[in-house]
Amino acid sequence: MNGWRNVLGSMAIAIAAAAAVSAAGDQKLAPVKLTTATPIADLYASPEKFLGKTIRIDGVVTAVCEEMGCWMALGETDKAQNTVRLKVDHDAGIVFPIAAKGKNASAEGVFEKIAEGDKEAKEAAAEQAAQITGSDFAKKYQLKATGAIVK
Repeated sequence: MNGWRNVLGSMAIAIAAAAAVSAAGDQKLAPVKLTTATPIADLYASPEKFLGKTIRIDGVVTAVCEEMGCWMALGETDKAQNTVRLKVDHDAGIVFPIAAKGKNASAEGVFEKIAEGDKEAKEAAAEQAAQITGSDFAKKYQLKATGAIVK
């Protein structure tokens, strides 16, 4: 029994140390290569102009998937009504940490309209809507993320 306590205690210390290290610097979930960001306001003003294009957005993490880390939303501020959801496939190798909420982030990927039959994206949109309020934008559009950095 004592052996298990030591193992569990060591694991807790290792987890706390890892959290402290990631809090000290950028957490690169996957590389972000683009150097120029598209303003979120521009996406809201004319989303059709950006469809199918690889873009970068910068902002504050306003919401994160609480189950599997498969999406997070970025806004211009932490209280922004205009947010863009970043979505990754469950097997894409990127997991958005819940601890990212409230932190600055950069992400890139292909801006897309959510397909009518995309059940996973529609579930993510519904979960995001439960966490924050906003327009119908989040129900129609998302960034299929290929890279993200939480700062």
